[in-house]
Parts: sequence; structure tokens; C-alpha cells
Amino acid sequence: MKNLIVGCGISGAALARMLAESGEQVTIIDSKEHIAGNIYDYYQDGICVHKYGTHIFHTSNKAVWDFVSRFCQWYPYQHQVRGLIDGQIVPIPFNLNTLHALFPKSMADKIEQKLLDNFGLNVKVPILELRKKDDKDLQFLAQYIYEKIFLEYTLKQWGQTPDEIDPSVSGRVPVYVSRDNRYFQDKYQGIPIGGYTAMVKKMLNHKNITVKLKTPFNKNMKYDRLFWSGSIDEFFDYQYGELPYRSERFEFISFPYSKFQDVAVVNYPCNYEFTRIGEYKYFLNDQSPKTIVSYEFPEPFENGKNDRYYPIANDKNAALYQKYLKLAAKQGNVYFFGRLGDYKYYDMDKAIARCIDLFKGIKR
Repeated sequence: MKNLIVGCGISGAALARMLAESGEQVTIIDSKEHIAGNIYDYYQDGICVHKYGTHIFHTSNKAVWDFVSRFCQWYPYQHQVRGLIDGQIVPIPFNLNTLHALFPKSMADKIEQKLLDNFGLNVKVPILELRKKDDKDLQFLAQYIYEKIFLEYTLKQWGQTPDEIDPSVSGRVPVYVSRDNRYFQDKYQGIPIGGYTAMVKKMLNHKNITVKLKTPFNKNMKYDRLFWSGSIDEFFDYQYGELPYRSERFEFISFPYSKFQDVAVVNYPCNYEFTRIGEYKYFLNDQSPKTIVSYEFPEPFENGKNDRYYPIANDKNAALYQKYLKLAAKQGNVYFFGRLGDYKYYDMDKAIARCIDLFKGIKR
């Protein structure tokens, strides 16, 4: 069986390895000049820099963790995010430490006790639940978080209000009733020692895998099965129109001192045009007299100008995607997967889990 995989990011590479280990021949192509897609990284001044913005691997799925761990050793990094709120750099998501950093002690103590009495400890409470409570303090907290952390960030990130994207999204924004400052609570978290590119290179290092870079797909290519991790609307020549995406622009700056900020990522919900600043040396504890940061500017996706990053979730776009899915169902030997093929944002672990399920399905 001759398999052609379009896209050499984490999804394409993971599926290629699974197919290759089952004894099948795989050719994987990518129009870019490098492997690893959006998790591509490189070294500069002794620092592992993520070319397309900060990426942290985290999962509670042991099968996913075990699969990826075959191709790297892990630096046990626990991700923390801060945000500039009312002039203070505080933990994000909003937790009990954030509460005490931003509010007067008497006010913070009172709200903390109400959160504990109503919800308990180490619980993530959507602000929608706070709004439902017949309590002015909890309703105030919900509105404060919505305005100071979520609303302005969403306007920058998506170019739309929360209700324009998905009316239920704002209600899911949590208060974490905890002193845990980590952004993720997954059992497994880390950064591949040597970087993501080295990890993907090992994943692709199999006698049954052929990699061809700077090679766009064309419909004259020969294959028995095609696995498409590009945008599904592009495959069908935009027959029903383009699926909307948001893109990102990164401005990288090297500073001649040891650190710029106290954690790897600081969000700026209500200040500046960028959404966040990432500082890369934290991920692998790289030692360098310099530091490298990226300013992240969301922008509309424009075909031929920038890259697709985030599918825009709303009913209109979901309906358009369903039209393309109906076309896809008629393609007997073509499989669509990955963030662009499924028109769905995936964390890395979810992308690999999707590949595991896809592989099991075709091997039945």
C-alpha cells in the first residue's frame, strides 16, 4: 500500500510513523522547507526558539504520552502563565493567588471564603456559574474576570466579541479555586530535550518513510491512499468558499541580558496590540547571557499572505465545514485529519490521539 501524507507537522509525522511500523510504505510531503510544521524550533544563542510561537506538550492520555516518549526524553517543565491586570503581573487563569494580588485583603478574604463555601477547593468554576449565584460578590468577580481577562483578549485574538464567536465561550471562562499557578493540570507535561524538531525527526526516521520538503501537493501524484492534513476547503478548490481562520504574526527580539520576564509567557489582555510575550529560554532552562522573546500579534488569515492558525468556531463556519465533509465522504481513498483537515483546534496531544484513532480505524 502506497500512502501519501500531505503535511509534515505533528499530525502527519505521527501518522506516518504508525503506518510505517505496520509495514506500509509512506511518502510525506510538505510545501515548507522544514519538518515539524508549526512546532518547528531552532537554536539561537544557545536558546531553543519556537518559530511559530510557544508550544508546551501536556496530556493526561497515557497512550499519547507513551507514543511520543519513544522519540524524545522530557524536560519536566510545568507551564505557568502571567497576565498584566490592573498594573499587576498575576497568575492566569484567575485563581486564589490572583484574587489576593489584585484585591484588598478584606475583600479577597471574603470572596475566597465564598468560593470555598460554594464550590470547594481545587475546582474550576465557569464564570457562568458565578453569575447564577444570588451573591453580589461572586457576580462582581465574574464580571471583573470577563472584562479584565477575557473580553479584550478575545477582541484582539479573534477580531470579534465572545458572543460573535460562540455565545457559550464566555461562560466557560474559569475561576480556579486553588493556589495552583500552573496553566495545565495534566498528569504529563514537558518539553522534548533538544526541541520539537529533533523529536519529529526521530519520529520520521524509519526505513518505510520518505520525506519530501518544498513539495506542494498536486493532483497528478500517484498513491493508493491519501492522508490530507491541509485545509479541507483547499483540497476541494474552495468550491463552497474559504473556511475562515485567524493567523498570527510574531516579532522576535533578542535582548543582551539574562531574562526579560519571570515566566515563559505573559499575557496582555487590556494593553498593547499584541496578546502575549513568550520567552523561550525557560522551556528547557537554556543558559545564555542573552534572551529571546516573541511578541504575538493576531491578524486575519489571508490566503497567500500568512498561515492558518486557528479555526473560528461559530455556527456559520461549522455549517460550511459540514458541506466540505459531505464532499470528503465521497473520496474513498482520501482521509482528512489534523487541525486544518478537521477544521478544529487541537493541542498536540489531541492531534496525536486523533491520529491513533484514525490509524486504528483504517487497520480494522
